[in-house]
Amino acid sequence: MTAARSSASATRSSSPARTRAATGSNARKRSASAPKRVAQASTEVGVVDTIDSRYLETLMGYNARRAALSIISVFLDRMAVYDLKPVEFSVLSLVLHNPGITSRQLCAALNILPPNLVGLVQSLVKRGLIVRMPHPHDGRAMGLHPTQEGAALMTKAEKTASQLELDVTKRLSADERSTLLSLLQKIYL
Repeated sequence: MTAARSSASATRSSSPARTRAATGSNARKRSASAPKRVAQASTEVGVVDTIDSRYLETLMGYNARRAALSIISVFLDRMAVYDLKPVEFSVLSLVLHNPGITSRQLCAALNILPPNLVGLVQSLVKRGLIVRMPHPHDGRAMGLHPTQEGAALMTKAEKTASQLELDVTKRLSADERSTLLSLLQKIYL
């Protein structure tokens, strides 16, 4: 019985050593080939005249992000006069078109976490653009409503947003613009 334990113990103790040795040998093989790749790359230093972004241009996310960035930069410029950031614009638009909407509904519609919405709503209330009112069916919830100031501001801001969308997509026909909107919404709705 003691010999069996001793043999099993020896097998167990040698097993990790063999594993380390095998791993070490594989690691040496990998590390030996790595410097060759680095050496080859460093000897082929050149100058890039034309950037090859063909692969990135096949990716939906890359293209969507590039398009969004070009639109957002114009949006930020044109919304500066209203002192509105994109998320504030979205919240105010939903409140304008859905008086009484709750914070929970806003979070779901805009995919915003509740803690992030709290400060945003508080800021819009302080600016006098929205007010909180008790929800008629849920005593625990507050409905958000546009003030007259908020409604007037959003009427102008939405008109500006519509025009800037036409401006930044001027290379698209009306049908192409409609198709693009429909296709993008198929991804996230």
